Amino acid sequence: MARIAGVNIPTNKRVTISLRYIYGIGPTNAQEICDKLGIPAERRVNQLSDDEVLKIREMIDRDYRVEGDLRREVAMNIKRLMDLGCYRGLRHRRGLPVHGQRTHTNARTRKGKAVAIAGKKKVTK
Repeated sequence: MARIAGVNIPTNKRVTISLRYIYGIGPTNAQEICDKLGIPAERRVNQLSDDEVLKIREMIDRDYRVEGDLRREVAMNIKRLMDLGCYRGLRHRRGLPVHGQRTHTNARTRKGKAVAIAGKKKVTK
């Protein structure tokens, strides 16, 4: 198991796929890292030499904001919006969708499990 940026990346997968396990590195950044270091796309993590793993680790530490630093920055940005009291901050504070999605139906991921309204009875005819 190779450990990069505090994350154990899977050894039996291709390097571009394994790097995506690091928070803050997606498909584009993973491919960019491999291209800059000259690592072939079909190479697997267990085929990398210790020197190549070290180069990847150094490049990520130097050029990318990942894991704890990135999570902290995102949390601080959300906290700033909430402190300002702007619309997006209020939506975050109330646990509602932030980007203009409808909430009459759907939005269950943000709102949580549906709660039945007490006292409302079905009218029978």
